[in-house]
Amino acid sequence: MPKIWRQVKNGLLALCVVVTLALAVGVATHFQVIEQLVKTYTLLRFQALEPASTDRFIEGAIRGMVGALDDPYSTYLDAKTYRQLQESVTGSYGGVGLLITLDEKDRRLMVVSPFKGTPAQRAGLKSRDYIVAIDGRDTTGMDLETASNLMQGQPGTTVELAVFSEGQSNTRKVTLTREIIKVPTVDGKMLPGHQGVGYINLTMFNEQTAGDLGRQLRELRQQGMQKLILDLRNNPGGALPAAVDVASFFIAKGPVVYIADQKNSEALMARGYAQPLPLVLLVNKGSASAAEIVAGAIKDTDSGILVGEKTFGKGVVQTVFPLPGDTAVKITTHKYLTPSKHDINKKGIAPEYEVTLDPQLELQVLANAPDLERDTQLQKALEVLGK
Repeated sequence: MPKIWRQVKNGLLALCVVVTLALAVGVATHFQVIEQLVKTYTLLRFQALEPASTDRFIEGAIRGMVGALDDPYSTYLDAKTYRQLQESVTGSYGGVGLLITLDEKDRRLMVVSPFKGTPAQRAGLKSRDYIVAIDGRDTTGMDLETASNLMQGQPGTTVELAVFSEGQSNTRKVTLTREIIKVPTVDGKMLPGHQGVGYINLTMFNEQTAGDLGRQLRELRQQGMQKLILDLRNNPGGALPAAVDVASFFIAKGPVVYIADQKNSEALMARGYAQPLPLVLLVNKGSASAAEIVAGAIKDTDSGILVGEKTFGKGVVQTVFPLPGDTAVKITTHKYLTPSKHDINKKGIAPEYEVTLDPQLELQVLANAPDLERDTQLQKALEVLGK
């Protein structure tokens, strides 16, 4: 036998010995738990009246392992759900236009914010509404991906949501017709009657956002923009790289955000293409995740002034890990800190100028932004820019 093959053989034998020893140690350490697992599988496989397939048992085990993290943002994604997630990040999908989360206190299904111009927004759903049922199915204990899966579907079909709003005594039912949801990114214009003031509404962070924002900024500068109001109200967040790119348009240098995992902390730096100008950022309780990364970076670096309400307070980052069979697991792997090392998770970011809007008025002005007549937050932003 050639020498090289003897080395390969010896290497494989050594690997087998290491793996066997590791398994032996694992079995010895967790013998009772493994015995429970094997016995449960045997009972379910051979004693249940209608046993599931082995594939279903394995999928259930994966869901259970992820669920053991007790983290509302970590979940198993079956093939259909994983495909829908990819579509929502990169382009469009069939649905109602809602970003949802689980309330930290009692794990009820809660709205982060509706996307602008979608069936959910037109029906009046707003941040921190609770969805208690989807097509009559109780959402108690339901994970986020299952809920999203139930609300998404073929355009033209309907879904009924039972919704409870804070401050109201009764649950209301809302029937929504699904549409192709083209995930919005950037919309902007010069504000009439306010010379040199541009307005940009940034409604989502996806792969298109930075490019769209760069083009919009160039267009407004060509129209004479000297000051800017950047509207992140009801922006539910999205992709982390997009947040860093967006912040880099306004932060000259230094860290945009610190990303920390179990062991290390890494600074994600501004890209170096900023052209600073007087800036006011509009935020509210529907501004979350990547929107808060941008808001925190702008506030901590004194690159602009925040006006509105305290943000949502989602300071953790999820990573999607593909699995065989076109499935995946989405796991909370990092938390983020602002440039001044503030942890905003479950706390949010407070604006320098707090201005609240009546919930019903907020629905109207955000659906028609910029509303110079009724939007008191926008009016305050203009006042601050004037100073």
